[in-house]
This record gives sequence, structure tokens and C-alpha cells, in this order.
Amino acid sequence: MTADPTLLQMKYARIISLLAKKANIDKEKAMKLFYESDTYMLMSKDISDFHCLSDAYLAEEIMLEQKP
Repeated sequence: MTADPTLLQMKYARIISLLAKKANIDKEKAMKLFYESDTYMLMSKDISDFHCLSDAYLAEEIMLEQKP
């Protein structure tokens, strides 16, 4: 399923805000974390239906990617 580009951009913004809040970092660091994540790569290349998952779940998934 292909996501509407505008809605996808809005989802990215919400996920970045959640990341900043959950990780207690500023939005610039959260943005870097998001755009360098595997989750973002899968969403942006339309490889998966990750865009159908909740913002909170995706933010948590990105945080889990950072743990060794």
C-alpha cells in the first residue's frame, strides 16, 4: 500500500516529536536519529507497510534500533 506523500511527511514529524520527548533530546537530534534509522528507510522506500503502524510504536522501534 502506498502512503500519500503529504500524510507521510506529517507522520514523520509526529514520530520525530515523539522521539524527542521519549529520548529526552532536542528535535534536531531526534530528526537525525529518525532519518538515519532502518525504520525510516523501510517507510520511505515503500518496502513495508510501516506507515500503517502507530506513531508511538514506530518511535519505540527507532529507539530499540539504537540499543546494542
